[in-house]
Amino acid sequence: MDHVCFDCEKTFTSADKLKRHQRIHTGQKNYKCSHCDKRFSRSEHLKNHKRIHTGEKLHTCDQCGKSFAVKRSLKDHMNIHTGEKPYTCDQCGKSFAHANTLKSHLRSHSGERRFTCDQCQKTFLTAEHLKNHMKVHTKEKPYMCSLCGKSFSRLDYFKLHQKKHSGVNEHMCFDCGKTFFTAKQLKLHQSVHTGEKPYQCSHCDKRFSTSGSLKIHERIHTGEKPYECSHCDKRFSQTGALKIHAMTHTGEKPYKCSHCDKRFSTSGYLRTHERIHTGEKPYKCSHCDMRFSRVDSLKMHERIHTGEERHTCNQCGKSFAHANTLKSHLRSHSGERPFHCDMCGTTFFTANVLKDHMKIHTQEKPYMCSLCGKSFSQRGAFKMHQKRHSGVKDHVCSDCGKTFFRDAELKLHQRTHTGEKPYKCSHCDKRFSTSGYLRTHERIHTGEKPYHCPPCGKSFTCSRSLLRHIKNTCLKSK
Repeated sequence: MDHVCFDCEKTFTSADKLKRHQRIHTGQKNYKCSHCDKRFSRSEHLKNHKRIHTGEKLHTCDQCGKSFAVKRSLKDHMNIHTGEKPYTCDQCGKSFAHANTLKSHLRSHSGERRFTCDQCQKTFLTAEHLKNHMKVHTKEKPYMCSLCGKSFSRLDYFKLHQKKHSGVNEHMCFDCGKTFFTAKQLKLHQSVHTGEKPYQCSHCDKRFSTSGSLKIHERIHTGEKPYECSHCDKRFSQTGALKIHAMTHTGEKPYKCSHCDKRFSTSGYLRTHERIHTGEKPYKCSHCDMRFSRVDSLKMHERIHTGEERHTCNQCGKSFAHANTLKSHLRSHSGERPFHCDMCGTTFFTANVLKDHMKIHTQEKPYMCSLCGKSFSQRGAFKMHQKRHSGVKDHVCSDCGKTFFRDAELKLHQRTHTGEKPYKCSHCDKRFSTSGYLRTHERIHTGEKPYHCPPCGKSFTCSRSLLRHIKNTCLKSK
């Protein structure tokens, strides 16, 4: 005789089984753990739970010797050795060794995030993820390294940290030979070779290799910024960005360059900086032989080949590959120069140009030519100098055949053929081919003379006039 549950119509072969099942609906949990406050609906669940406290692991894998508290965990573990993945997603075809992993994966398709933090309302796919998150609020770090004393909120972080002490990277990629501390890191790396990107953004067509990358990307669309700085009201979409920002308050720069005295707030910034000294350029253009020390520089360069220029100036029609470049360009029309040197009063269109200018005052010259030993304060000037050693002028004018070291030089030269003068004076009708000429001209109207002669104190509107004065007057008087 079948015993039917009146709540969900599920059938059972015995009254006892039905009685146990009905506790799911009633929420009845008669079995309490003697070590903690947890309660369970079935005695076998309590028995399995107690092994967490006692450390008892009766079920051992005969292949690798790993032990488990629950027989089901051993059964799932054996799939690692056999390679069996019996649980398949009916939406994307991805297979899993564990039923629970498939269950969690299905939520990435449905968008269901059932587990909510009652302190910040953040939602999670699994109870385990929520449990780990709660340690952010409680500041709980129960796992301490016995070698260096560092504490961790999660066991997986702790285990990974211990592996770093041992220096053993036991997971190897057979495609490129790169090694990793964990199987998860290796799996993520392999998507570089396979090109697999199973996670698609629900707002646009972008795809990602990990659910974490998708989640971070979707915050661009939703505007969600769950991480708040404890020093100011600024919020961030990523914990890494918050961590870096916090260092602006603390002044902490734990990473020091092994070649000079410069310090950095992140290992990534340090790694990029050290390439100035080593000359390493790991990023190669897929269209030509040019190499770059930074991935963003490579991306910017590749747009020269693809012709991708998505941001257009509504005043002169000029297009740019980056929104920030357009933003800076618009200042050449408005005359706005928001970045101000507090040592000499000169103003600039962008923060980067001001940063380069400050090296004039600090006398800092971090870029040294390995061929002649000459040092430069600016990376652009250093690169130009290196090209002059090679003698290669690979930018050719199609009108007159004249060659140039840089694309920017060629573009300026071409205006002599086209007659283009995109920069107009805000005080009169005069127009100029470069923003520099416009800036110098406008000083006639403003009376600004930013270049001062140190010996006699005389001021000039442009650096060329100052140099001419020093050469013809000050040096001759000596």
